[in-house]
Amino acid sequence: MVALFSLWPFVNTVILSFTDAQILRGGGFVGFDNYTRAFADPDFWVATGNSVLYLVVVVPCLVLLPLALAVLVQRKIPGIGFFRSAFYTPVIASAVVVGLIWQWVLRSDGLVNTVFQKLGIVSEPIPFLTDSTMLLVSAMIVTVWKGLGYYMVFYLAALGNVSPSLYEAAALDGAGTLRRFFSITVPQVKPMMLLVGTLSAISALRVFTEIYILGGESGGPGGGARTLPFLIRQVGLGFSGETGYASAVSILLFLLTLVFSLLGRHLSKGDEG
Repeated sequence: MVALFSLWPFVNTVILSFTDAQILRGGGFVGFDNYTRAFADPDFWVATGNSVLYLVVVVPCLVLLPLALAVLVQRKIPGIGFFRSAFYTPVIASAVVVGLIWQWVLRSDGLVNTVFQKLGIVSEPIPFLTDSTMLLVSAMIVTVWKGLGYYMVFYLAALGNVSPSLYEAAALDGAGTLRRFFSITVPQVKPMMLLVGTLSAISALRVFTEIYILGGESGGPGGGARTLPFLIRQVGLGFSGETGYASAVSILLFLLTLVFSLLGRHLSKGDEG
């Protein structure tokens, strides 16, 4: 099963990346032409820049905010189970449904703009979905909102392994809440923070649904909010889809993901050492 659905598709993608194959016809060997084309393609660099920017913004949020959330819901107080479930609900919701909800919230006549205009905060609607930069930021917000509950569970598992005696000893020494958090909680869950950082980085580089639902098939005005997965879909699908070129971009995305994965592994090993 692994060979059929994972290994062979990967090997086949590598092979196709060295051809000029299209959707409706096979291709001949063209060497590194597809890779040369990618490096000379402005659309490729725009998509790469958007993907890296997405990672740089989203990953710190998904490393720190779920940890703060986990610390809050870890407390054993009446009704805390309701809040844990509420925070986790976006995780089990369909990405398409989540995208459509946020589209309704952020569009020109949506909830946010209507409220802001009624309160006099803005005179014109904020172009959340009609400006490339704002669209990318909006998609980042959706990604963070949907991922908070997922990574919160990771941190809850890590916090459950922290000995209460450490907090008791620190409290006896006069350490306040913030001091206990930075001196005990953060060092104890640091390996989990590195894991969350690696997983969220991989997810950020693969983002597609949020951009597609909020910005449409073009990826925002002029395709300015396209990410690498979005570009792969655009050039690889349709009757004139260039399978060879799309495969080459896919391999470049794989290599970019591999770099960040190895970086996370290196940091994790350094922490263990």
